[in-house]
Amino acid sequence: MASREPTHAGSWYSDKAATLTRQLDEWMNRVPNEIEGIGTLPVAGARAIIAPHAGYAYSGACAAFAYKCLDLSKAKRVFLLGPSHHHPFSRIALPEVSSYLTPLSPDPLPLDRELIDELLTRTENGNGRFTTMNKAIDEAEHSLELHLPYIHYLLQRLYPNEPVASYPKLVPMMVGSTSAATEQAFGRILAPYLANPENAFVISSDFCHWGLRFAYSFYIPDVPTPGPVLPLSHSSLPQPSEALKLGGARHQIAAVSKGRYLRIGDQMPKHADVPAIHESISACDIACMSAIATSHTQTFLDALKSTGNTICGRHPIGVIMAAFEFILGKDKENIGDLEIKEDDQTQTHLMRGAFNFVRYERSSDCVSPADSSVSYVSAFAVL
Repeated sequence: MASREPTHAGSWYSDKAATLTRQLDEWMNRVPNEIEGIGTLPVAGARAIIAPHAGYAYSGACAAFAYKCLDLSKAKRVFLLGPSHHHPFSRIALPEVSSYLTPLSPDPLPLDRELIDELLTRTENGNGRFTTMNKAIDEAEHSLELHLPYIHYLLQRLYPNEPVASYPKLVPMMVGSTSAATEQAFGRILAPYLANPENAFVISSDFCHWGLRFAYSFYIPDVPTPGPVLPLSHSSLPQPSEALKLGGARHQIAAVSKGRYLRIGDQMPKHADVPAIHESISACDIACMSAIATSHTQTFLDALKSTGNTICGRHPIGVIMAAFEFILGKDKENIGDLEIKEDDQTQTHLMRGAFNFVRYERSSDCVSPADSSVSYVSAFAVL
């Protein structure tokens, strides 16, 4: 079978192995080896991450925080979920090819064709039914491809003397414009794989796309000012907690829900007590991070509905959050007793099945309705 070509190499990121490796080395080395409150990196048991998929000049450094946290030490399979930016559909599409090429080696990363073919036969209550994407659709999409160099890079370091064909196999999934019910159905299907310590999950998503070119200019006039100065790291970002689950996140969502859409001719008052547009964006993004950190899918959906935040990976995030809910207790009578296997090395002081945010960056700071920006986050979850 054919291999997927790295169609965005040479434009979105380097197509030269030496240059790309040097960049990845530099970004990974910038991330501290230990984070206070988390521990040493990679985080033992951190088998799921959220990381951005913009051009590496914009988001490569941010993504390094997620990838340095990712624990692939026991992985035999890596699931990669990303949104569809070009091809309209409402399910999850699986590749038709057998491998994915990256600039880091002439040998392609292997796909788990056996599992992919098995998943194509699965369905869940009529909603969770996989479809396929042909090679052209696959190669047109960037949300999956932008993660392949980082995955390949980590595997090269884990298995320096092994052929690429023996690496843990990939299971790429392009997630369409899925409904909440469809995300629940796919979450139920993926829950047993998420519970298995031999599987890792990479969720591809950028955060707020702000500006008229994105048809999103929501502005919240009542956020605290001055706002945070980006980039932000773990100690300044939402983290899973019982307080967040018991209403803290919903309070934050309510605080950012009362806004309006700016138009191109609107003038922004230049007063210290009037938030800048980028401060409004930060408040909106952080409220959505808090919603995700609750691991409660409805809270995340409510945050999206209240703010309209243009998180392009909201559907892949919704699927993985649904899977978290199922393996942590919700609806066990319908999926069986899924218990996350204990690992002596897992960071037990961290809340399981919930995303810890470790980095927040933005392409630029908007001050005028004519400006635009894209936000990026990195997060990990211990299972």
